[in-house]
Amino acid sequence: MTDTIPADVSGLTVPQKASLTSGADFWTTKAVPDAGIPSIMLTDGPHGLRKQTGASDHLGIADSVPATCFPPAVGLGASFDPELAERVGAALGVESAIEDVAVILGPGINIKRSPLCGRNFEYFSEDPIVSGVMGAGLVRGIQSQGVGASLKHFAANNQEFDRMRISSDVDARPLREIYLRGFQRVVEDAQPWTVMCSYNRINGVYASEDPWLLTQVLRDEWGFEGLVVSDWGAVNDRVAGLTAGLDLEMPASGGRTDAQLAATVQDGTLDERALDVAAGRVLDLVRKTQSRPAVAGPLDVDAHHALAREAAARSIVLLRNEGGLLPLRPEQTLAVVGAFAQTPRYQGAGSSLINPTRLDTALDAIRQVAPDAAYAPGFTLDGSGDAAALTADAVAAAAAADVAVVFLGLPATAESEGYDREHIDLPAAQLELLDAVLAANSNAVVVLSNGSVVALPFRDRVPAIVEGWLLGQAGGSATADVLHGAVNPSGKLTETIPLRLSDNPSFGNFPGEFGHVRYGEGILVGYRWYDARGLEVAYPFGHGLSYTTFRYGDAAAIVDGSGDVLVTVPVTNTGAVAGREVVQVYTSLPGSGLERAPRELKAFASVELQPGQTRSVQLRVRRTDLAYWDIRVDRWVVEGGDYTVAVAASSRDIRSTATVAVAGDAMSVPLSMESSVGELMADPVAGPVVQQAMAGLLAGMGGDAAGAMGDEGMQKMMASFPVARLVGFPGVPITREQIEGLIAMSGGAQ
Repeated sequence: MTDTIPADVSGLTVPQKASLTSGADFWTTKAVPDAGIPSIMLTDGPHGLRKQTGASDHLGIADSVPATCFPPAVGLGASFDPELAERVGAALGVESAIEDVAVILGPGINIKRSPLCGRNFEYFSEDPIVSGVMGAGLVRGIQSQGVGASLKHFAANNQEFDRMRISSDVDARPLREIYLRGFQRVVEDAQPWTVMCSYNRINGVYASEDPWLLTQVLRDEWGFEGLVVSDWGAVNDRVAGLTAGLDLEMPASGGRTDAQLAATVQDGTLDERALDVAAGRVLDLVRKTQSRPAVAGPLDVDAHHALAREAAARSIVLLRNEGGLLPLRPEQTLAVVGAFAQTPRYQGAGSSLINPTRLDTALDAIRQVAPDAAYAPGFTLDGSGDAAALTADAVAAAAAADVAVVFLGLPATAESEGYDREHIDLPAAQLELLDAVLAANSNAVVVLSNGSVVALPFRDRVPAIVEGWLLGQAGGSATADVLHGAVNPSGKLTETIPLRLSDNPSFGNFPGEFGHVRYGEGILVGYRWYDARGLEVAYPFGHGLSYTTFRYGDAAAIVDGSGDVLVTVPVTNTGAVAGREVVQVYTSLPGSGLERAPRELKAFASVELQPGQTRSVQLRVRRTDLAYWDIRVDRWVVEGGDYTVAVAASSRDIRSTATVAVAGDAMSVPLSMESSVGELMADPVAGPVVQQAMAGLLAGMGGDAAGAMGDEGMQKMMASFPVARLVGFPGVPITREQIEGLIAMSGGAQ
């Protein structure tokens, strides 16, 4: 079919070119039959195919075809396994291809700036390396099947409140290091066919019409080769958007914006070459999708459900297991408490709502292993019913059992696209139920269902806590697999669980007001903040237990020929069962002249070990990931020095450290009359002359004044003094002309 598609848009009329750059309806692009250009379909993901069968909408209301509901990113991210993400992506690609979908809208890799963001269940982490690595795996898998991925939401889309208009006001360094870094990783490593721009403004400019974001950064710096599509309804000004680098407006505008584009070309306001570029990118996407080999159905429902079950089990994080209460033993009698055991909360609400091919429940799966397990709902999901009677039944069941397995979580209405959460607390009725169950039976396991972190005020009173996130359609069976030990849990937290919401770094700067939200925490997002402030947390980033134990040997780190840091550490399974450990590498630079977190994740690896087995694990820290964004020169810079490389089981569980010398990037900060004395002193040319001037200043001040502060104290005080203001100071033997000459010698501009 690609033989009929023209090689470029040169043979099309201006109205035909314009028509290619907006949707035909809610989910498809426009065809140009006279030119042999077909329509293609884009539809929702990112953890399952949501191809609607009837009326179209963007909020998950209308019916969609049955598809495998894999664990959302909140779960899959906890596996810390990009190869698993790639396998899930390949399955998504197969299902999309069977349904003749050209592009599936995902993955979403926005940073979890606040636990209140209503869409956190669709995002991977509070850390950009985790988001980028996992997102790249998913994209590779999807596109391996000839289906395009759509990396979203680009960029700084970290809340749902006022999402269509809010301006994310974020400084250049955190924007680059935290909020764009994951996108850069996916673009450079996996080249998604499309990138979806977000609704919001960034520092006052709509993402859909920001040439800095869509052209300078995305294409010129990162080398993106694909198409930029708007989020559905994100276009503010179609002409401004096209010139900025937005290629495809979705959904349809009824031809209104096509006419605007054609009119502005015809009156000379818009250069036709800009329209040619956008239409050409749409044409390229159509050609890619039409070159996919035909895929024969039907879907292998069983195989994909099995993959969903494997992924769900790998997503579960064992937070606590005092006394080895888990895994459950065959001889123990069980009481299963909580409505989520029978009616699972397995995905979030909104545009990613999947119609699953089947749905496992934890209660059914537990009873396959323990047929006599008692069940009491304890509460209802809608708050109806006789709470006292429900609690009494649950207490009676728990009292009669060896172990009570209590399923708690957030109701579906608490988390959704379109609005944010108001707090991080579990429903009061559920906490009261847990108190009553604990009074009857202290051998309790809490299993959580939530799309983002919740407060855990009971964490010291419950022997075992299982963070079950939202696990997709096979989550019930996967939970039973972990509870009974058929699967050894290996998930790790991709977001810190705080003690209270007010400890979160965005607290006080979320969700903003009057159209603006200030990212006042800067680079100290997530665990970076908690570690820098020394705050106690419920459970730290990267935490997750196993039914076995792991010993880390001595780490070693070297810089290889590419400038990357290679870290090697032996890891031994010292327990009695096979298990998987996520080895994490954090770096820090003692004595750095910059604000930095105490440590930052730079690499990770998931390693499976048999009892007694030792493996030498090698992890690569990319030199580019050591760089910070220097606002003085507006580029990435690696600060030289002796870096501490920490090999860890979490951000606060450091097992071994090594030191490695990393050469810094050559950098010269342009000097001007507004440069400080310290900046001139650091310059190899100007420095010696300014040092002499400083000596003259000290002499001019007299012995008493200089002696009171000391040479070192005076230099510290003067380091931030603008050099131009030295002119005229008594005793300072330097003129304005001399300073200007120094600046010129150093290559600076006045």
